[in-house]
Amino acid sequence: MGPSFFIFNIIISLALTLVNGDAGLIQKTCKTTKYYDLCVSSLKSDPTSANSDTKGLAMIMVGVGMANATATSTLLSSQLLTTKNDTIMRKVLKECSDKYAHAADALQASVQDFDSELYDYVYMHIMAAADYPNACHNAFRRYPRLVYPQQIARREDGLKHICDVVLGIVDHLAS
Repeated sequence: MGPSFFIFNIIISLALTLVNGDAGLIQKTCKTTKYYDLCVSSLKSDPTSANSDTKGLAMIMVGVGMANATATSTLLSSQLLTTKNDTIMRKVLKECSDKYAHAADALQASVQDFDSELYDYVYMHIMAAADYPNACHNAFRRYPRLVYPQQIARREDGLKHICDVVLGIVDHLAS
């Protein structure tokens, strides 16, 4: 086994680390959260996790939450186009789209606080982001004839779980 075999092994090891991230730090960090599997899969799927510290991993999860909230807001806005004759449904969809946009904004606001290590404010923004979907769900409840779409319920749960992961990491950082 010559030097080329040794170099080949180093390259393969580095490539696996870049693809899988720092598995030890990811696992250690995710063990501090309520949704370990969601945390691990989200972080391992992001190539920047390989070079991230714990705060960087939290920021990656914030990005995952922002993507979820923005995609849900966009989906709800697109559904407005298909409900032209139902003014109540249009009103509720618009309200829900706005709430998910506010959730994305709250997550974005947490980024600056992460940078400043103001974890109380990070926590506040993440909690707000997790709560905005409740307002959407409540908007549907105000009108008994409207059915809360399963697709939105799944996205609501997803965003809440993502926020719970971030909160777990923040708790770990702040301690």
